[in-house]
Amino acid sequence: MSDKQASIFTTSDGTEIYYKDWGSGQPVVFSHGWPLTADAWESQMMFLAENGFRAIAHDRRGHGRSSQPWHGNEMDTYADDLAELLDHLDIKDAMLVGHSTGGGEVTRYLGRHGTSRVAKAVLVGAVPPIMLKSENNPVGLPISAFDEIRKGVATDRSQFFQDITTPFFGANREGAQVSQGMRDSFWLQGMMGGLKNQYDCIKAFSETDFTEDLRKIDIPVLIIHGDDDQIVPFEGSAKLSVELLPQAELKVYPSGDHALADTHKDDLNADLLAFAQA
Repeated sequence: MSDKQASIFTTSDGTEIYYKDWGSGQPVVFSHGWPLTADAWESQMMFLAENGFRAIAHDRRGHGRSSQPWHGNEMDTYADDLAELLDHLDIKDAMLVGHSTGGGEVTRYLGRHGTSRVAKAVLVGAVPPIMLKSENNPVGLPISAFDEIRKGVATDRSQFFQDITTPFFGANREGAQVSQGMRDSFWLQGMMGGLKNQYDCIKAFSETDFTEDLRKIDIPVLIIHGDDDQIVPFEGSAKLSVELLPQAELKVYPSGDHALADTHKDDLNADLLAFAQA
């Protein structure tokens, strides 16, 4: 247990991982989406910490305030870093919460390291089972979609991170209420990370197959997804994951976009608290 603070710990390969550790009580551990940081969860962390939980979130390697190593920018290492963080803090009976790429990180962690430290998990707008379209996954997105992301990041990362806020927050939808502040926060968090790390992470979040990880998970999992998610479409992700998980509950947010932590903050906070207390 710790008082409100932010810290850095060093993984076994020498990578420094920044994390926040707020409040006390049953731990809730958050994993953020690409190309963001732990700050993407700040509203949920404060809400849960104020409601009797210990809220922890780290910046994935290559993102935010963590090291930007040339190596290890793939899902197995992301999961191993999370495992080392949970070991470092001796976390027990936790609820893991992952958004988008972070949902993949949580899923790979559970498939690779088991559930001895975890009681339940939540996947929010998460990338599993696999985003890439193939013969076995006809509802996925074509490789050209991810090549365009790679091209945008490599050509003009700053402008790309500004442009992608439109589909990310659903700002192109009628009635959308997306502030400039939300867009600025996305851009700022994105620019804190490393170019090589974020470039490599595109392959990690799009081509990693989490099917067997999902089948192994022996704890309750709540899946939350917007049915108008333009970044990780519902049909190719949550709809398939709930069929693979042994103990899953699906909650679909009507007209929900990919940025539920911001655009549907109150609904998401309430659902996370209810699931944590169940």
